[in-house]
Amino acid sequence: MKKFTTTLLACAAVLATSTASFADPAVIYDLGGKFDKSFNESAFNGAKRWKDETGGNFAEVELQSDAQREQAMRRFAQSGANPIVMAGFAFASALTEVAPDFPDTKFVIVDMVVDKPNVKSVVFNEHEGSYLVGMMAALASKTGTVSFVGGMDIPLIRKFACGYAQGAKAAKEGTKVISNMTGTTGAAWNDPVKGSELTVAQISQGSDVVFAAAGGTGLGVLQTAADKNILSIGVDANQNYLHSGKVLTSMLKRVDNAVYDAFKEGDSVKPGINAMGLENNGVGYALDEHNAKLVTAEMKAAVDAASTKISSGEIKVHNYMSDEKCPALEF
Repeated sequence: MKKFTTTLLACAAVLATSTASFADPAVIYDLGGKFDKSFNESAFNGAKRWKDETGGNFAEVELQSDAQREQAMRRFAQSGANPIVMAGFAFASALTEVAPDFPDTKFVIVDMVVDKPNVKSVVFNEHEGSYLVGMMAALASKTGTVSFVGGMDIPLIRKFACGYAQGAKAAKEGTKVISNMTGTTGAAWNDPVKGSELTVAQISQGSDVVFAAAGGTGLGVLQTAADKNILSIGVDANQNYLHSGKVLTSMLKRVDNAVYDAFKEGDSVKPGINAMGLENNGVGYALDEHNAKLVTAEMKAAVDAASTKISSGEIKVHNYMSDEKCPALEF
């Protein structure tokens, strides 16, 4: 009980010290921290872009435990924050309970669908973006073996892995794909040491390109890949700069756009489901000065052609969330 009380008091303290007034929008970051250089930081970047463009303020809180989810939502809603954006699928259960109690508040959840009249659910076609970076991995590989390190073993992360494997095998027949998950609890998002260990094990099996979809755990994957002189692939935000010349690309998941759009809409947020994929620039891959020398013109042409075909429907990328039978990878 003492630990639970302490976490709630910590949450209240963060809310109380926010610089925003509670007529403003709010964002609740998931476990792993605002500056995880991945999912949460992408959400923050969207909020900051809105603030820089409008001069407005926003409230925010970084969770320290699962127990704080409902408490943070209720405190923001009671204080008048609108809309309230939740960065992560794990908020779904708490939001299902909270949303009906505040019918005049608009809630936005990223990465999960909550069917309530005052909730907007933003989901991404991660499998499409993962297909593209899987192609790039196979085309860059010299061993014919590439790998994937996921965070928490859930269908959403298997969706990344499945699209990645499909893209790799489409780009180069016979490519071997190794896949490992970090764990089965929320701690799997913030365990760079375990991410490093999994990467070393995959390298021993021949992998020379590794894709990390693991939040803060992925930082250990990228670091180890750079240290062991193999290529890595970042996720969510553009992580190319973390190890310039060693990160082949990053699978972009525009969480920043989801948060920015929600803040811009304000209390006019439209409830329902918004799916963001290649067709509407919701996912993609990163190309900049940090990886320009790694991505050949032929690689870029192949990936861009596939992107066009996916958007048009000519290429069908398997969605593990719809059908848990991945044709390109065994879990």
